[in-house]
Amino acid sequence: MDKKIKIAIVFGTRPEAIKMAPLVLELQKREEFKPITIVTAQHRQMLDQVLELFNITPDYDLNLMKPNQNLWSLTSDILMETKKIFEETKPDIVLVHGDTTTAFATALSAFYARVKIGHVEAGLRTFNKDYPFPEEINRVLADSVSDLHFAPTEGSIQNLINSGIKDESLDNASGGSALDNSIKDKRIHKTGNTVIDALLYTIKKNIDLSFIGLNPNLKTILLTSHRRENFGEPLENICDAILDIVQKNKDIEVVYPVHLNPNVRDIVFRKLDKIERVKLIEPLDYAPFCALMKKAHIILTDSGGVQEEAPSLGVPVLVLRDETERPEALECGCVKLVGTDKERIVSTVNKLLSDKEFYNSMKQAVNPYGDGLASKRIADIILKYFKS
Repeated sequence: MDKKIKIAIVFGTRPEAIKMAPLVLELQKREEFKPITIVTAQHRQMLDQVLELFNITPDYDLNLMKPNQNLWSLTSDILMETKKIFEETKPDIVLVHGDTTTAFATALSAFYARVKIGHVEAGLRTFNKDYPFPEEINRVLADSVSDLHFAPTEGSIQNLINSGIKDESLDNASGGSALDNSIKDKRIHKTGNTVIDALLYTIKKNIDLSFIGLNPNLKTILLTSHRRENFGEPLENICDAILDIVQKNKDIEVVYPVHLNPNVRDIVFRKLDKIERVKLIEPLDYAPFCALMKKAHIILTDSGGVQEEAPSLGVPVLVLRDETERPEALECGCVKLVGTDKERIVSTVNKLLSDKEFYNSMKQAVNPYGDGLASKRIADIILKYFKS
């Protein structure tokens, strides 16, 4: 049999782990591949929850998380530690995901090692280098050094082309489309988003949410907010909006799994602790979080992954950001941007609670991010790339 294709899959945060886990499982199933799973543990506890859910044991655990770590130290640590592993294992291709410091630094490390790079969830853009920070630049830099771009949507493909990344065949206009040329010439592939693979895998599990103590007679609003750009006044505004919403609507309760970052917890507990019909809970493992999303009537979030997942569950999503790199959800109507302006948040939530037609228009929109087969497509593309 031909030599197995060595694939290093590198991730370090909980969102990355969720989105890469289905791909790890798909690669492990196939005899043509030798997957090497590497975790940086940019997030430690939250990462481990996902590894346990998907029953993944890393081949290398760099355990890089430190108290008060900064972007300089984290980036340099990832570069040096992955250098050692790439020199030892000599992978044929390194797969990174999305927009984290792990993704950017690992892609750069693989580039220095002259190893092929595949970027999962390539092509997302706000075209504002400071928003989100540092994620926008992380994904731009990861895309710029990657050889294969696994783009979730047509919009992300167009972003890559607009960024100057295109199939090699397009540089040699011969009258044929890129699809007519060798897979070796094709850099950009539309795959859908692996987060839908993870979601569909997870919601099949029977998850008990009784520990949260939800009131079956109330509608649940799920809130998540943890992004750096919302620290400070924006998060204060979000909390003030929640206070207003629960005061004006006696038939709802708000559940907020509060991120571990002190910049989040200090504000949230000062503003919302012991408020009637507001439940502040510890961060949830991915499986109960998916079950809670499915249970929710409305979701308020600044999370990118939730914007992609919730439409598959038929739950309207209000995004607590002024810009999003996921415009497809806006276009299909399942997601709306409300930013962090208190009055805008309150008025939009109240409209969803009172206007059935408006609510159903968001609830019934079709998810543009995939069908649960993205991991299979990515594995197929890698196999063709190396066997052609």
